[in-house]
Amino acid sequence: MKRIFVLTGEPSGDKLASKAIFQLKKLRSDIEYLSVGGEHLQSLGIKSIYNLKDITYLGFTKVLLNIFKIKKSINETANKIVEFNPDILFSVDSPDFTLRVAKKVKSIKPYIKNIHFVAPQVWVWRKKRVKKLKHFLDHILLLFPFEKKYFDNENIKSTFVGHPLLEDQKSSKIDISQIIKNNNKIISIFPGSRISEIKILTPILFNFVKLMNKKYQNLFFVFHSTAEHVQKMKKLLINEGFKNCEAVANEHIKNQILGSSIFAVTKSGTVSLEICNHKVPSVVIYKMSKVNFFIIKMLIKVKFANIINIAANKEVIPELLQSKCNANSIFISVDKLLNDKKALQEQIKTSQIIIEKFKTEKSSTIVSSVLNNYL
Repeated sequence: MKRIFVLTGEPSGDKLASKAIFQLKKLRSDIEYLSVGGEHLQSLGIKSIYNLKDITYLGFTKVLLNIFKIKKSINETANKIVEFNPDILFSVDSPDFTLRVAKKVKSIKPYIKNIHFVAPQVWVWRKKRVKKLKHFLDHILLLFPFEKKYFDNENIKSTFVGHPLLEDQKSSKIDISQIIKNNNKIISIFPGSRISEIKILTPILFNFVKLMNKKYQNLFFVFHSTAEHVQKMKKLLINEGFKNCEAVANEHIKNQILGSSIFAVTKSGTVSLEICNHKVPSVVIYKMSKVNFFIIKMLIKVKFANIINIAANKEVIPELLQSKCNANSIFISVDKLLNDKKALQEQIKTSQIIIEKFKTEKSSTIVSSVLNNYL
């Protein structure tokens, strides 16, 4: 019996990992799994040694405040992996956590193959990290084709696999009429999967909805949440007295709703690629503490936060960050786009050209094939 330990650090990584493991389970049944994962891996019957929320931290100050707890988690996780003694440590995203664990595991048991999915964004900041990675990573799986040159330069084995979230969605149609009544037009809202993001962005988004409700009468707002936070989100919506809002967590329902949306407001992150893949126009928002933002501004080497804008080297999708991330600014931006069909079509057209470059035939199948080759 072969063994794979799947190591994630947040919900988005859990989702990406599950897509690859789902495909690998189709290939072979002689693999035992253990993980640090969330609801997506657990839905595949893979046990997690931690609740994912216990190791998810947002921002530099948050990390500093939890530095001893994080170090303890890294050491404990590495020890658990060594004890499990897998053939492969499959780490996904969250490099500040997963790669530290991978490095420690390699130092203890060099024969364990470390395969990392979602390269650290060395093209954004900390390019010197690449040199360090070759000492403990056996293979790195890349979302974007332009990343490969950074790892080729250091002779790190890498494969461009494309983005699993851009794979064609072939799920069966779901009746969402019980959620969206009166044939209202849907605006999808993504406030984040971490509780720290939700606390910061939700009040801003609620005020945005109130402004929209003053002008538009036929809109329905759906807050896309996780199984862990959806009930909390539902309570917040009830407390605000919204009649045209709902929160959903089921992935199939979320996918159906997004595909039926006329617009999306999303926190910065990989979900923006899913939105583009559904040909839904959007704006990107984000806000963090002034200290964290100052540190990041000192370190980053790119103009934009959104990968579509970075790839295009221009603002294809409006970014409302920090001081611009307020209800009034979001309302003005969304309202302007909703009333400019040409701008909406241009955003969709340009984003489609870009994400086509990020696609492969079947990303999660390629990932599972690489894993299988190491067993």
